[in-house]
Amino acid sequence: MSGAGLPTLDTVDASGMTVGVVTALWNADICDRLHAHAVETARACGAEVVEARVVGALELGVVAQELARRCDAVVACGCVIKGGTPHFDYVCLSVTNALTTIALETGTPVGNGVLTCTTHEQAVDRSGAPGAAEDKGAEATLAALHTALTLRAIRAD
Repeated sequence: MSGAGLPTLDTVDASGMTVGVVTALWNADICDRLHAHAVETARACGAEVVEARVVGALELGVVAQELARRCDAVVACGCVIKGGTPHFDYVCLSVTNALTTIALETGTPVGNGVLTCTTHEQAVDRSGAPGAAEDKGAEATLAALHTALTLRAIRAD
């Protein structure tokens, strides 16, 4: 399981912060759950949430970039499942590079809740479904909020 070594992330006080959550529509059964858990986690931490939907994983970057200009943190959710062509590799690398670049160029944390799985079953097991081993929507949100609070503390000095 990929969750080996995962740190325990407690909820944080994100009162007064705004989190942008952008989610792809492909693989809706997975992405809807990731999105819901990202939004629920942000709100449970006291953050306001701006929600956006895009068609596929490749469209996440441009909307995440705009949200990064307006929000304290961003979470991108999606699900890419490997098929029989190299398209999977190109999409996964492009999305990861885009989200990392956005965070570095804007100084706004971007939580990567984009699942890159070989099978649908692997995606379900990472989506926070009942009995799932992981909840990447919630985890990506907590990671982004922790990072936003760390940056806020550093910038206050």
